[in-house]
Amino acid sequence: QGKQKKARKYAVMKRMISLRDERINEKDRAKAPAKKKEDPSAIKEREVPQHPSCLFFQYNTQLGPPYHILVDTNFINFSIKAKLDLVQSMMDCLYAKCIPCITDCVMGEIEKLGQKYRVALRIAKDPRFERLPCMHKGTYADDCLVQRVTQHKCYIVATVDKELKRRIRKIPGVPIMYISRHRYNIERMPDDYGAPRF
Repeated sequence: QGKQKKARKYAVMKRMISLRDERINEKDRAKAPAKKKEDPSAIKEREVPQHPSCLFFQYNTQLGPPYHILVDTNFINFSIKAKLDLVQSMMDCLYAKCIPCITDCVMGEIEKLGQKYRVALRIAKDPRFERLPCMHKGTYADDCLVQRVTQHKCYIVATVDKELKRRIRKIPGVPIMYISRHRYNIERMPDDYGAPRF
């Protein structure tokens, strides 16, 4: 029989006596917090998140032509790689007039990328793009887009970023536009009858 190893186990902590333990003297012992009696006549308050009035089940009544599309940085870059005209391809996808919107955060992100992304910057400065001012601090575009879409349900988000898609899918009534097989596609866009189209 071999000797047992006396190595200390990982993350073993010192055991301490609780201040309410019976082995501690009565005067040093901590007292249990007294329970408050609930008043049966008092109004019980609980916070319930307010659902936007524009949502009729999965159908978002605020979405309608002309569609306002929030564009992400990587969406412009992938459109250039796929040789797609941004506004024309959006109209071909949705069969309606589209207004691409770009926030100050996304614009700042493209400017920071430097000389390599000068074509993307030129596209972002197109007069057909609507510029949305940002009042918050910092220039992290994903947070900005998620916050804007949560407040106003009138936008479609155009992105290729998996992480941003995952975050936006949790917000009800917000469709996502993405690029696949050299064309624009839409995810979670309800049709005229309110049934979601995939």
